[in-house]
Amino acid sequence: MRGIRRGSRPALLADRPTMWSVLVPVIGLLAGLLFTASSQAARGTDLRSEATGVPDLIRARSLANVRLAAEVDATRRQIDDLSAREAPVNATLADLTARGERLARAAGATAMRGPAVSVALDDSPMPVDQLPDWANVNDIVVHQQDVQAVVNALWRGGAEAMMVMDQRIISTSAVRCVGNTLILQGRVYSPPFVITALGDPDALIGALDADEAVTKYRTYVPALGLGYDVTRLGETDFPAYVGALTLGSARVPRS
Repeated sequence: MRGIRRGSRPALLADRPTMWSVLVPVIGLLAGLLFTASSQAARGTDLRSEATGVPDLIRARSLANVRLAAEVDATRRQIDDLSAREAPVNATLADLTARGERLARAAGATAMRGPAVSVALDDSPMPVDQLPDWANVNDIVVHQQDVQAVVNALWRGGAEAMMVMDQRIISTSAVRCVGNTLILQGRVYSPPFVITALGDPDALIGALDADEAVTKYRTYVPALGLGYDVTRLGETDFPAYVGALTLGSARVPRS
């Protein structure tokens, strides 16, 4: 039997696996598993930032705020540019609106307030059997032309708005009398007939005094007892005109 020489490994021991040869693959496998688990848990982010991510979150939000502030500034500049570009259109609209308001005021379509003058015309209480020889029953009642004369004089005196009885009238309103009643815009009124005009009281009263037709009516006041009363009013409210703005019929007077 041959002896075994020291310093040389037996053939059987040379093919036998060592402890490290077994542990190295296991350690590698465990390291791979740990890396995979870490990667899935982090989902592509830094795990350390998850644990200590408050400063990073603040920095991220700060950057986001800066970006949003820049977007807000850009949007404001766009709005300013559009506003400047649309300024001529806005100016035109404002001009048209102002013109419309002036026309509505002139047409009586808006309520108004201001100092006013009222004129009351009334039939005479004088009995027919006491009339002077030169007068007749028609002379002691207020007629359409009397009301119209007062209305025309007040318009000439610069009236800004006018009412007959409780109705706002405009320059095209028709004043009609049937007998001793007044028909205005479908409503019937009995005397006294009250005409109220908004404007400068002095100018309105001056226009009444200067009007020839009104002056003729006033000559009958002391002689026959017809009513004619002019009153200065303070601030008076006038409602808007609610009648038709177009003429139903008209004719040119003969010269």
